[in-house]
Amino acid sequence: MASLATLVLDLDGTIVDSLPDLTAALNRLMAARGLASFPAPSVAAMVGDGTTKLVERAFAARSGEARKDDIEAFVADYTAHATEATRTFPGVEETLGRLKASGWQFALCTNKTIAATHAVLGALGLAHWFAALGCGDTFPVRKPNPAHLLGTLDAAGGDPRRAVMAGDHANDIAVAKGASVPSIFAAWGYGARSMAEGASAVAERFTDLRTLGPKLLS
Repeated sequence: MASLATLVLDLDGTIVDSLPDLTAALNRLMAARGLASFPAPSVAAMVGDGTTKLVERAFAARSGEARKDDIEAFVADYTAHATEATRTFPGVEETLGRLKASGWQFALCTNKTIAATHAVLGALGLAHWFAALGCGDTFPVRKPNPAHLLGTLDAAGGDPRRAVMAGDHANDIAVAKGASVPSIFAAWGYGARSMAEGASAVAERFTDLRTLGPKLLS
């Protein structure tokens, strides 16, 4: 029996718009440390490599260096408030429903922590869609290391030869390339358009995945 086709999705900037909550948590940390806040577009440019990198980049932008307790404080605060303003992008449930009906399954490959990922998926009622969650602390490595994507696919019982990766960051395109999996750049997300370089296709909206995914495996 042939394995199901697997659509592997990034989370922040691809499935959910988490920028308001990420910005709020980061700015609470900045205020607590006596540093200037950031506008949302600046935070968007720092997202994509996980929590530690986000906090490190924020402190570097304020001519400082993040300590371990800064990162821990951000993780605790953000996880506790991760779903106050976070919402799914338009068309997510409809698109996943149609793809599932046509023989697809889904997995999540994100650099977000397990705790924060569960908080977001649980609050938005999205957890039931995913056969596996590959989070930033699930494996010893994370995107753009191809072992993150391959490990996620393995956990989902998916076949890399029948998989597509979709995300809004250069890491998503790179991890797919490293795993020899076709990729779709999510143009509605936080990544600059230049990050689409090397992608197999570009989707302007989430609903485009309904046609682009099957086309890449045909």
